Amino acid sequence: MQTQSSKPENISSQKLINDDATAKRLRAVILKMIHAGKSGHPGGSFSCLEIIMTLFGDILRFDAKNPEWDERDRFILSKGHGVPALYAVLAECGFFPKDWLLTLRQLGSPLQGHPDRLRIPATEAATGSLGQGLSIAQGMAMAGKMDKKDFRVYCVMGDGEIQEGQVWEAAMSAPKFKLDNLTAIIDFNHGQIDGTSDEVMSLDPLADKWKAFNWNVVEVQGHDRKELRKILPTRVSGKPTLVIAHTIKGKGISFMEKIIDWHGVAPNDEQLAKALKELES
Repeated sequence: MQTQSSKPENISSQKLINDDATAKRLRAVILKMIHAGKSGHPGGSFSCLEIIMTLFGDILRFDAKNPEWDERDRFILSKGHGVPALYAVLAECGFFPKDWLLTLRQLGSPLQGHPDRLRIPATEAATGSLGQGLSIAQGMAMAGKMDKKDFRVYCVMGDGEIQEGQVWEAAMSAPKFKLDNLTAIIDFNHGQIDGTSDEVMSLDPLADKWKAFNWNVVEVQGHDRKELRKILPTRVSGKPTLVIAHTIKGKGISFMEKIIDWHGVAPNDEQLAKALKELES
């Protein structure tokens, strides 16, 4: 009998296929989910999709049959409104049945509009009250160090989210504790609910701020899975790593890309059909 701390068998077989065809198919799934639920966040889900696909397809250690396996790598989606992308990937990896996906945001569904660990343990933490995920991830990374575990902790944040003060408290404290098992990823799509991040509260100079806090900082094109495969495993002894992923809000659908109005709006029937046709072509 497998114990919770033992290594699961055939763990690599659960990684999703991380290619262009899968990315298009999952975008179509996300659109159908949000359309069925009549609410959701397509813009931010599409901007972080390749990041989540690369983590679960190429980097994270996990066991879909045992989501609380002690040795697993941890993934925190701090920008909880992007959870349709995470749900699509988790279903692809076998954490729960794919037919759950079209129940997004519906009464009684385990797939709530923001991650809920009690309903879906693989989501690791209840997030969506923005600014809290990095603190949670830091606590997990500290626990790993204290328990002498070799798991990694990854946390995806939105660029609008990092205007929150709690993010900067964690940004200061993680280097103090030399958490080189912690990687924070900023989904830098330049958009938030009230407008562009530059208009609401400029983040510049973003990389320099985190470097000044003693993080190892790297930048990557956030939709380039080849680059992500190389960058995301980065680890520098004694320092947490920050990945600035340059992304496009609404990526993959021409009439959604870089349009702030698609931050949190479900497509209607006509828009869904148009978007699906675009993906199929």
